[in-house]
Amino acid sequence: MRRFTAPLAAVALTLPALFLSATDASAAPADKGQVLSSWTQTSASSYNAWNAARANQANWSAYGFDWSTDYCSTSPDNPFGFPFKNACARHDFGYRNYKAAGTFDANKARLDSAFYEDLKRVCDGYSGVSGTACDGTAWTYYQAVSVFGYTKAVDGSATA
Repeated sequence: MRRFTAPLAAVALTLPALFLSATDASAAPADKGQVLSSWTQTSASSYNAWNAARANQANWSAYGFDWSTDYCSTSPDNPFGFPFKNACARHDFGYRNYKAAGTFDANKARLDSAFYEDLKRVCDGYSGVSGTACDGTAWTYYQAVSVFGYTKAVDGSATA
């Protein structure tokens, strides 16, 4: 009977460590909020960091981010040929992830501002009449999410 005591003791000591490490591995990293915030600022560098992460989502799987998007919802993704699709995707990312974190209200205005800045950066690539049309369309999209985005994000009927 003595022969089994040492192996049983080793198993008894190993099991809690296995369960604790499994629990720790499934938890989101402590810096999830900081990463989310860094990817939802108004700057081009914030947009670029988010876009790089979006292209490599598997590298961020431990964070449990919601990368799903319906792009510009019921509005055209590329109105008048202006490529707003990626700006809409980042806006969805912010809305969905802050809503999941329970901090949407505190971040909505910044998310909408970041969306507008992303749209204006798209418009920077146009000049003359096209630039003016793009700027006006960007303003319209921004106003729409600023006014209507909250209702859709809170009631769950849409995200932006």
